[in-house]
Amino acid sequence: MVVAPKAELTKMSTESSVPYILLGVLYAYLLYLSWTPQTLRLIFASKYWLPELTGIAKMFTNEMTLASAWIHLLAVDLFAARQVFCDGLQNEIETRHSVSLCLFFCPIGILTHVITKALTKSAGSTSGHKTH
Repeated sequence: MVVAPKAELTKMSTESSVPYILLGVLYAYLLYLSWTPQTLRLIFASKYWLPELTGIAKMFTNEMTLASAWIHLLAVDLFAARQVFCDGLQNEIETRHSVSLCLFFCPIGILTHVITKALTKSAGSTSGHKTH
């Protein structure tokens, strides 16, 4: 999506659900390995049955829990990057910078895409209204 956005391999991989299925299976497996009898108590430690940061922090001391969270973030980042990429293709907008940011800092990548899209539309409408 970043190096060869118009390549056939890129097109095939962005249209496929296989990466998300594989990441989903891996996530479920790691989540299963990380689950302990204390997991629910750690997540819902408050009297209101809401997650608290201290309980979540304790859960992430387990390497399997941390690995499952990393896979979760990877899947979400990849999904967002794909959405940005496809939107860029559909609207003929450059997305390499936004896709790259999505893969590392997802919300920032989405934000840069929204800004790029707005600036591109603004530039397009300004140039379309010029009189000669």
